[in-house]
Amino acid sequence: MSPVTLLPFIVLIGAMFLMTRSAKKKQAQAASMRNEMQPGSGVRTIGGMYATVKEVNEETVLLDAAPGVDLLFAKNSIGAVLSDDEYNRIVHGIEHDLKADGSVVPDDASSLTETDEPADDASSDASADKPLDLVKKDAAEDEAADEPAEAKADEAPKADEAEPKKTDGESDAK
Repeated sequence: MSPVTLLPFIVLIGAMFLMTRSAKKKQAQAASMRNEMQPGSGVRTIGGMYATVKEVNEETVLLDAAPGVDLLFAKNSIGAVLSDDEYNRIVHGIEHDLKADGSVVPDDASSLTETDEPADDASSDASADKPLDLVKKDAAEDEAADEPAEAKADEAPKADEAEPKKTDGESDAK
């Protein structure tokens, strides 16, 4: 056989070796993590339940899921041993104070642009009362917008003068 025909087999065997090696490393890490569990540490089971370790035996773990609720699990069913901060954040909703350095970031950018000086012109006070309209209008629409609402009502056709609108072909046939 030539080396070219053996190359796919060699690559396949090498890939299988690498996959089994990484799986064995993960299993060894999980086993050491489970062996290092101590009573009082927070854990997450492979089913997604969070609890506190009450007692560790050779093959089993007694977990305290809630006050008065003790559950017996196999050691293999522990998915992760959590740090105290992470367990408290997830289970109790207690956030660790991350702002210990004292720097404060504002929630919005308006506090960064405000000045301490009062505005000199009165137009800024008037514009604060009325929202700004950003829609583009034609000159004819601007004039119509300036007319009072009573004039617009007079220009509108009366209900009895208006022609009925045809919506489909059936109304033409009647």
